[in-house]
Amino acid sequence: MRKEDKGIIIGQLADTVKQYGHFYLVDTTAMDAAATSDLRRKCFKAGIKMVVVKNSLLHKALLSLDVDYSPLFGALKGTTSVLFSEVANAPAKLLKEYKDGVPTLKAAYAEEGFYVGADQLEALATIKSKNEVIADIIALLQSPAKNVISALQSGGNTIHGVLQTLAERPE
Repeated sequence: MRKEDKGIIIGQLADTVKQYGHFYLVDTTAMDAAATSDLRRKCFKAGIKMVVVKNSLLHKALLSLDVDYSPLFGALKGTTSVLFSEVANAPAKLLKEYKDGVPTLKAAYAEEGFYVGADQLEALATIKSKNEVIADIIALLQSPAKNVISALQSGGNTIHGVLQTLAERPE
C-alpha cells in the first residue's frame, strides 16, 4: 500500500471515530465468511458501522485525535474489526447475542470511558444511552410535581364538598 493511500485511510478512520461517539474493538479471527457477513447484516440493522481495519492504521488514526486513546493500544493485536455506534450499548447488546464467544470483545470506548477485555461486555451492555438517562431524569422530576398537583386537586374537591354541605345545611 502506498503512503498516500495509508494517509487517506488514517484520515477516514479519524473522521469516523469523531463522527460516532462510541466504538468497540472486536476480534473476528474465528469467524468464517458467512458468519462475518451475518454479523455485518446484524450491525447494519442495529445502526452500527462495522469496519475491518489494519491495527497500525487504526493506531495512527487514534494518535491523530485530541483524546488520549492509549488504554486501547494494547488491544490492537490480531484481526481487529471496529464497531462504530452512536448508542453506547448497542454493540454490546449485539455481541451478547453470540453465545459461543465469537466475536470476542477486545476493548471499547463508550461514554468517554475505556473498557478493556472481554469481561467488560456485561458492563457495556448495561450502560444507559443519553436519551435513556434524560428520560429517567424527566420522570424523576415529574414525579414530585404530579404528587403535588394530585394533592391539590383532591384537597380542592374536599374543600368544595365541605363548603357545599355547609351551604345546604339549614340554619
